[in-house]
Amino acid sequence: MDSTPVNWEALDALIIDFVSSENLVEDAAAAANSSPSPLSSPSSSSSPSISSSSYHSRLIIRRIRNSIESGDIETAIDILRSHAPFVLDDHRILFRLQKQKFIELLRKGTHEAAIGCLRTCVAPCALDAYPEAYEEFKHVLLALIYDKNDQTSPVAHEWAEKRRYEMAGLMSSVLRASLQAYDPLFSMTLRYLISIHKGFCFHQGISSAVSDLTHRLLLEERDAPATPLESMYEIPPFDEVDIQALAHAVELTRQGAVDSMKFAKGDLFQAFQNELCRMRLDVSVLDELVKEYCIYRGIVDSERQMIKGPTKRNQSEVGRSLSRDCSLEIDLNTSQHSDSENYSNKIMLDGSFTNDTEMSCEQGGDVGTHYGSEPTSVCEDCSTSWSNQCENTRALLRIRSHMNSEGNKRKRWCGRTAEMDCLPRLSFAKSESGTNPVEDKYEIALALKELVSRGMAAEAVYEISTMDPNFFTQNPGLLFHLKQVEFLKLVSAGDHNGALKVACSHLGPIAANDQSLLKTLKETLLVLLQPDGTTPGKDLPLNDLANMLQVTMFFSFDLFFWFCLMNDQQTTGVCFCHSV
Repeated sequence: MDSTPVNWEALDALIIDFVSSENLVEDAAAAANSSPSPLSSPSSSSSPSISSSSYHSRLIIRRIRNSIESGDIETAIDILRSHAPFVLDDHRILFRLQKQKFIELLRKGTHEAAIGCLRTCVAPCALDAYPEAYEEFKHVLLALIYDKNDQTSPVAHEWAEKRRYEMAGLMSSVLRASLQAYDPLFSMTLRYLISIHKGFCFHQGISSAVSDLTHRLLLEERDAPATPLESMYEIPPFDEVDIQALAHAVELTRQGAVDSMKFAKGDLFQAFQNELCRMRLDVSVLDELVKEYCIYRGIVDSERQMIKGPTKRNQSEVGRSLSRDCSLEIDLNTSQHSDSENYSNKIMLDGSFTNDTEMSCEQGGDVGTHYGSEPTSVCEDCSTSWSNQCENTRALLRIRSHMNSEGNKRKRWCGRTAEMDCLPRLSFAKSESGTNPVEDKYEIALALKELVSRGMAAEAVYEISTMDPNFFTQNPGLLFHLKQVEFLKLVSAGDHNGALKVACSHLGPIAANDQSLLKTLKETLLVLLQPDGTTPGKDLPLNDLANMLQVTMFFSFDLFFWFCLMNDQQTTGVCFCHSV
């Protein structure tokens, strides 16, 4: 983990663009509004930067794909006539659709309707679709006399339901390119990185630590390629460098790369996009991972937050604005004296929060038992075990009581309920009380991250030590940097005796055991010699320290995969986009 640098702002930007482009989140104020119809424009809760036409086109493609895969060819043709009639002008595609419609009518047992479809639709299309079409038309007539369950019949492949998925994939490929309705950048990037990651591991003869997740995410099958029109066969030859680059980037044969370039009319970047989108992702797995990331980073509300309602939300917005400055700083000259003892005393005297916590513990019943014994098959923590849920609730209340209430600006996760109800949905493990232990941990991590971002290192150390006394024993370097912030804050407040106490009790012993910290310790102690008002601590990168704390505290294996795959591209090859 230490050797894997994470560009949080870039990764946040990709994820936020993805959830906004796919309309997966909405503002809290819009939660009560009704969902838009599958073929309507995206809701007003979407980001203004979203291309409404692109989102609308992707919904159309998904509806057509779902209709064909379920055997409802007539509905797919109707949608095409309404939203993309130019596609039906290609008689090759129209013939294949009508032929599949004939098979589906036979599958339902409506032979009269099937024969009518042959007369009025299939036969006329076969005459001018392509040279082999009429022979295919005569061959498919055999489906009238051979049963669909006869695996030895000459038309067994016509009866196979696999034909539906092949046709659906072909239509998706054609419509994506024709409507310029490509998937969001994050989705295409993920396909490419997983693909070259698998290729790298295969050619190096090594096993991937994330093979389980990559196989669940990126499916083996691809959509059928969109074939170019005959009029494109006479275009000038392409640069061999471009052909080979495309073939190697997305694992195509040379002829496949040439056909892809022909369909894209020589546009290498468009051909690359077309081939990336042919790769199939398991959308349900992808959405759950993205949702977990959004909760982990504080971009969307956790289920706990949504259940409690806005009156209980005191944590300020953390890590969800694309324009935020990654080098968040705190002016220690204006900080007030605050240490862990004062913080503890203040909380113990605050009876309102204590009573609220006790009430929530009583209502939770045996919540603590379930939380403590929750299986770790979903996520693996990088820290030791933590206290029960009531203690976590008490910790959250203490932390939030010490921070100013700025209102909750997070989004609400709404998912794909308006477009893909037929897809299976995954969910994280929950305890019998209905709470989500993973999301509970993320809430604590976000609250502590917020404390550190505000320079309240002593308070963060107190809370972490209360929840897990062994945490800083396993992470002494993190404790050193947190105590460094506390030291600088005390010096800035003029409490040199308190600062020296922190240095003697914590900074010195930790640096003695880790020689690499001695230089930092010396530079920190030099602050004592600076005149008032010139404390260099105001340049301390608190946001980086807060991110480090969040990652160290709670980190799931699946999220670790995101970070490694999105940041460590050198181990998987040179990004094709650079060569383009």
